[in-house]
Amino acid sequence: MNDLRGFPIPDVQGLPDTRKIAIDRVGIKSMRHPVRVVGAGGHAQPTVATFDMYVRLPDNVKGTHMSRFVEILNAHSGEVSIPGFQALLRGMLSRLEASEGYIEMRFAYFIDKAAPVSGVRSLLDYEVSFIATVDEQGYRFTLKVQVPVTSLCPCSKGISDYGAHNQRAHITVAARLRGDDLSIEELVRICEEQASCEVFGLLKRPDEKYVTERAYDNPKFVEDAVRDIAGVLNRDDRIEAYVLESENFESIHNHSAYARVDADKGPRRENA
Repeated sequence: MNDLRGFPIPDVQGLPDTRKIAIDRVGIKSMRHPVRVVGAGGHAQPTVATFDMYVRLPDNVKGTHMSRFVEILNAHSGEVSIPGFQALLRGMLSRLEASEGYIEMRFAYFIDKAAPVSGVRSLLDYEVSFIATVDEQGYRFTLKVQVPVTSLCPCSKGISDYGAHNQRAHITVAARLRGDDLSIEELVRICEEQASCEVFGLLKRPDEKYVTERAYDNPKFVEDAVRDIAGVLNRDDRIEAYVLESENFESIHNHSAYARVDADKGPRRENA
Protein backbone atom coordinates (compact mmCIF):
# COMPACT_ATOMS: atom_id res chain seq x y z
CA MET A 1 0.00 0.00 0.00
CA ASN A 2 1.39 3.37 -1.02
CA ASP A 3 2.15 5.84 1.77
CA LEU A 4 0.85 9.24 0.60
CA ARG A 5 1.89 11.15 3.71
CA GLY A 6 3.82 14.25 2.75
CA PHE A 7 2.43 14.29 -0.78
CA PRO A 8 -0.28 16.80 -1.80
CA ILE A 9 -3.68 15.28 -2.67
CA PRO A 10 -5.49 17.15 -5.46
CA ASP A 11 -8.80 18.83 -4.62
CA VAL A 12 -10.82 17.58 -7.59
CA GLN A 13 -14.11 19.09 -6.37
CA GLY A 14 -12.51 22.52 -6.26
CA LEU A 15 -11.37 22.46 -9.88
CA PRO A 16 -12.95 24.88 -12.36
CA ASP A 17 -15.86 23.72 -14.50
CA THR A 18 -16.26 24.96 -18.06
CA ARG A 19 -19.89 23.93 -18.70
CA LYS A 20 -21.21 27.11 -17.04
CA ILE A 21 -24.27 25.48 -15.47
CA ALA A 22 -25.03 26.33 -11.85
CA ILE A 23 -26.56 23.65 -9.60
CA ASP A 24 -29.40 24.86 -7.40
CA ARG A 25 -28.97 22.23 -4.69
CA VAL A 26 -26.16 19.76 -4.12
CA GLY A 27 -25.26 17.93 -0.93
CA ILE A 28 -26.41 14.99 1.16
CA LYS A 29 -29.92 13.56 1.47
CA SER A 30 -31.59 11.33 4.06
CA MET A 31 -28.74 11.16 6.56
CA ARG A 32 -29.80 10.04 10.04
CA HIS A 33 -28.17 11.63 13.04
CA PRO A 34 -28.97 11.78 16.79
CA VAL A 35 -30.04 15.17 18.12
CA ARG A 36 -31.75 16.72 21.14
CA VAL A 37 -34.64 18.94 20.10
CA VAL A 38 -35.50 21.83 22.42
CA GLY A 39 -39.25 22.30 22.80
CA ALA A 40 -41.52 24.52 24.85
CA GLY A 41 -40.10 25.41 28.24
CA GLY A 42 -36.54 24.68 27.15
CA HIS A 43 -36.79 20.91 27.64
CA ALA A 44 -34.45 18.98 25.32
CA GLN A 45 -35.84 15.73 23.92
CA PRO A 46 -33.48 13.13 22.39
CA THR A 47 -34.47 11.78 18.98
CA VAL A 48 -33.00 10.56 15.71
CA ALA A 49 -33.42 13.03 12.86
CA THR A 50 -33.10 12.64 9.11
CA PHE A 51 -31.24 15.49 7.41
CA ASP A 52 -31.21 16.89 3.89
CA MET A 53 -28.40 19.45 3.51
CA TYR A 54 -27.74 21.33 0.27
CA VAL A 55 -25.85 24.34 -1.03
CA ARG A 56 -25.99 26.17 -4.33
CA LEU A 57 -22.97 25.44 -6.53
CA PRO A 58 -21.73 28.23 -8.83
CA ASP A 59 -21.45 27.50 -12.53
CA ASN A 60 -17.64 27.69 -12.46
CA VAL A 61 -17.01 25.12 -9.65
CA LYS A 62 -16.85 21.40 -10.40
CA GLY A 63 -18.23 20.00 -7.15
CA THR A 64 -18.88 20.44 -3.44
CA HIS A 65 -17.14 18.69 -0.56
CA MET A 66 -19.62 16.04 0.61
CA SER A 67 -17.60 15.06 3.68
CA ARG A 68 -17.96 18.54 5.11
CA PHE A 69 -21.72 18.12 5.53
CA VAL A 70 -21.10 15.15 7.82
CA GLU A 71 -18.47 17.11 9.72
CA ILE A 72 -20.99 19.90 10.27
CA LEU A 73 -23.54 17.49 11.76
CA ASN A 74 -20.93 15.94 14.03
CA ALA A 75 -19.93 19.41 15.21
CA HIS A 76 -23.57 20.31 15.98
CA SER A 77 -24.61 17.06 17.67
CA GLY A 78 -25.90 18.82 20.77
CA GLU A 79 -29.22 20.61 21.23
CA VAL A 80 -31.19 21.88 18.23
CA SER A 81 -33.86 24.55 18.59
CA ILE A 82 -35.92 26.79 16.35
CA PRO A 83 -33.93 29.91 17.35
CA GLY A 84 -30.61 28.06 16.94
CA PHE A 85 -31.36 26.46 13.57
CA GLN A 86 -30.13 29.54 11.70
CA ALA A 87 -26.65 29.11 13.20
CA LEU A 88 -26.52 25.54 11.87
CA LEU A 89 -27.45 26.67 8.35
CA ARG A 90 -25.10 29.64 8.29
CA GLY A 91 -22.30 27.47 9.68
CA MET A 92 -22.85 25.11 6.77
CA LEU A 93 -22.66 27.98 4.28
CA SER A 94 -19.42 29.20 5.83
CA ARG A 95 -17.85 25.73 5.85
CA LEU A 96 -18.86 25.05 2.24
CA GLU A 97 -18.04 28.60 1.09
CA ALA A 98 -21.55 28.97 -0.35
CA SER A 99 -23.92 31.92 -0.50
CA GLU A 100 -27.17 29.94 -0.59
CA GLY A 101 -28.25 26.77 1.18
CA TYR A 102 -31.04 24.59 2.54
CA ILE A 103 -31.40 22.26 5.53
CA GLU A 104 -34.38 20.07 6.35
CA MET A 105 -34.46 18.06 9.58
CA ARG A 106 -37.27 15.49 10.00
CA PHE A 107 -37.82 13.78 13.33
CA ALA A 108 -40.33 12.14 15.66
CA TYR A 109 -41.35 14.38 18.54
CA PHE A 110 -43.25 13.19 21.62
CA ILE A 111 -45.67 15.26 23.67
CA ASP A 112 -46.82 14.20 27.13
CA LYS A 113 -50.63 14.29 27.26
CA ALA A 114 -53.20 13.71 29.99
CA ALA A 115 -56.36 11.74 29.20
CA PRO A 116 -59.45 14.00 29.40
CA VAL A 117 -61.26 12.28 32.30
CA SER A 118 -58.92 9.92 34.17
CA GLY A 119 -55.91 12.19 33.75
CA VAL A 120 -53.67 9.20 33.02
CA ARG A 121 -50.57 10.40 31.18
CA SER A 122 -48.99 9.01 28.03
CA LEU A 123 -46.74 10.11 25.19
CA LEU A 124 -48.06 10.77 21.69
CA ASP A 125 -45.71 10.98 18.73
CA TYR A 126 -45.82 13.61 16.00
CA GLU A 127 -43.87 13.93 12.75
CA VAL A 128 -42.04 17.29 12.78
CA SER A 129 -39.70 19.06 10.36
CA PHE A 130 -37.44 22.09 10.67
CA ILE A 131 -36.84 23.59 7.20
CA ALA A 132 -34.48 26.53 6.68
CA THR A 133 -33.28 28.36 3.59
CA VAL A 134 -30.81 31.15 2.91
CA ASP A 135 -30.93 32.75 -0.54
CA GLU A 136 -31.21 36.22 -2.07
CA GLN A 137 -34.33 36.81 0.05
CA GLY A 138 -32.41 36.16 3.27
CA TYR A 139 -33.08 33.57 5.99
CA ARG A 140 -36.45 31.80 6.12
CA PHE A 141 -37.61 29.12 8.54
CA THR A 142 -40.58 26.76 8.22
CA LEU A 143 -41.99 24.62 11.03
CA LYS A 144 -43.90 21.59 9.75
CA VAL A 145 -46.02 19.28 11.92
CA GLN A 146 -48.21 16.28 11.14
CA VAL A 147 -50.95 15.89 13.75
CA PRO A 148 -53.20 12.82 14.11
CA VAL A 149 -56.79 13.71 15.06
CA THR A 150 -60.31 12.27 14.99
CA SER A 151 -62.85 13.38 12.39
CA LEU A 152 -66.60 12.65 12.46
CA CYS A 153 -68.80 13.11 9.40
CA PRO A 154 -71.65 15.66 9.76
CA CYS A 155 -73.55 14.08 6.86
CA SER A 156 -73.45 10.62 8.42
CA LYS A 157 -74.67 12.05 11.71
CA GLY A 158 -77.42 14.03 10.01
CA ILE A 159 -78.92 11.14 8.02
CA SER A 160 -78.49 8.26 10.47
CA ASP A 161 -81.05 7.24 13.10
CA TYR A 162 -78.15 6.45 15.43
CA GLY A 163 -74.37 6.67 15.23
CA ALA A 164 -72.09 8.32 12.69
CA HIS A 165 -68.97 7.18 10.92
CA ASN A 166 -65.71 8.62 12.12
CA GLN A 167 -62.08 8.14 11.23
CA ARG A 168 -58.57 9.14 12.09
CA ALA A 169 -57.14 12.04 10.10
CA HIS A 170 -53.72 13.59 9.60
CA ILE A 171 -53.53 17.37 9.64
CA THR A 172 -50.27 18.73 8.24
CA VAL A 173 -49.20 22.36 8.58
CA ALA A 174 -46.01 23.82 7.12
CA ALA A 175 -45.84 27.32 8.61
CA ARG A 176 -43.18 29.83 7.54
CA LEU A 177 -42.45 31.87 10.65
CA ARG A 178 -41.70 35.56 11.00
CA GLY A 179 -39.62 34.93 14.12
CA ASP A 180 -38.72 32.06 16.40
CA ASP A 181 -41.34 32.26 19.15
CA LEU A 182 -43.88 29.71 17.88
CA SER A 183 -43.23 26.31 19.43
CA ILE A 184 -43.92 22.81 18.15
CA GLU A 185 -46.43 22.33 20.95
CA GLU A 186 -48.37 25.48 20.05
CA LEU A 187 -48.73 24.57 16.38
CA VAL A 188 -49.81 21.04 17.30
CA ARG A 189 -52.38 22.43 19.72
CA ILE A 190 -53.90 24.70 17.07
CA CYS A 191 -54.61 21.64 14.93
CA GLU A 192 -55.97 19.51 17.76
CA GLU A 193 -58.33 22.18 19.05
CA GLN A 194 -60.03 22.54 15.64
CA ALA A 195 -60.56 18.81 15.03
CA SER A 196 -63.66 16.82 15.98
CA CYS A 197 -61.50 15.44 18.78
CA GLU A 198 -57.82 14.98 19.52
CA VAL A 199 -56.25 11.53 19.96
CA PHE A 200 -54.31 10.12 22.89
CA GLY A 201 -51.76 7.39 23.46
CA LEU A 202 -53.63 5.90 26.43
CA LEU A 203 -57.30 6.06 27.39
CA LYS A 204 -59.34 4.44 30.16
CA ARG A 205 -63.04 3.61 29.68
CA PRO A 206 -64.31 6.99 30.97
CA ASP A 207 -61.88 8.66 28.54
CA GLU A 208 -63.15 6.55 25.63
CA LYS A 209 -66.69 7.64 26.43
CA TYR A 210 -65.57 11.27 26.50
CA VAL A 211 -63.68 11.27 23.19
CA THR A 212 -66.47 9.34 21.43
CA GLU A 213 -69.11 11.80 22.58
CA ARG A 214 -66.83 14.78 22.01
CA ALA A 215 -66.39 13.82 18.35
CA TYR A 216 -70.13 13.15 17.96
CA ASP A 217 -70.96 16.59 19.35
CA ASN A 218 -68.34 18.24 17.12
CA PRO A 219 -68.74 16.78 13.59
CA LYS A 220 -66.56 18.24 10.85
CA PHE A 221 -66.05 17.63 7.16
CA VAL A 222 -62.47 17.74 5.92
CA GLU A 223 -63.38 21.17 4.52
CA ASP A 224 -64.52 22.36 7.94
CA ALA A 225 -61.28 21.28 9.57
CA VAL A 226 -58.97 23.12 7.19
CA ARG A 227 -61.12 26.26 7.21
CA ASP A 228 -61.25 26.38 11.00
CA ILE A 229 -57.49 25.85 11.32
CA ALA A 230 -56.79 28.37 8.55
CA GLY A 231 -58.81 30.95 10.45
CA VAL A 232 -56.58 30.54 13.50
CA LEU A 233 -53.38 30.62 11.42
CA ASN A 234 -54.56 33.76 9.62
CA ARG A 235 -54.95 35.56 12.94
CA ASP A 236 -51.52 34.55 14.22
CA ASP A 237 -49.04 37.30 13.36
CA ARG A 238 -46.10 34.97 14.02
CA ILE A 239 -46.93 33.08 10.83
CA GLU A 240 -46.04 34.64 7.48
CA ALA A 241 -47.27 31.88 5.15
CA TYR A 242 -48.48 28.30 5.39
CA VAL A 243 -49.55 25.18 3.56
CA LEU A 244 -52.33 23.37 5.42
CA GLU A 245 -53.55 19.87 4.50
CA SER A 246 -55.98 17.39 6.00
CA GLU A 247 -56.31 13.77 4.94
CA ASN A 248 -59.19 11.77 6.42
CA PHE A 249 -58.67 8.00 6.21
CA GLU A 250 -62.29 7.14 5.48
CA SER A 251 -63.88 4.27 7.41
CA ILE A 252 -66.68 3.62 4.87
CA HIS A 253 -64.68 4.16 1.66
CA ASN A 254 -61.47 2.72 0.25
CA HIS A 255 -60.08 6.20 -0.32
CA SER A 256 -59.20 9.28 1.69
CA ALA A 257 -60.96 12.63 1.81
CA TYR A 258 -58.51 15.51 1.33
CA ALA A 259 -58.42 19.31 1.51
CA ARG A 260 -55.64 21.90 1.29
CA VAL A 261 -55.24 25.62 1.86
CA ASP A 262 -52.19 27.65 0.73
CA ALA A 263 -51.80 31.14 2.14
CA ASP A 264 -49.15 33.86 2.01
CA LYS A 265 -49.98 36.67 4.40
CA GLY A 266 -47.18 38.90 3.14
CA PRO A 267 -44.72 40.94 5.19
CA ARG A 268 -45.53 41.97 8.73
CA ARG A 269 -47.57 45.16 8.86
CA GLU A 270 -46.22 47.75 11.26
CA ASN A 271 -48.71 49.02 13.88
CA ALA A 272 -51.29 46.50 12.68
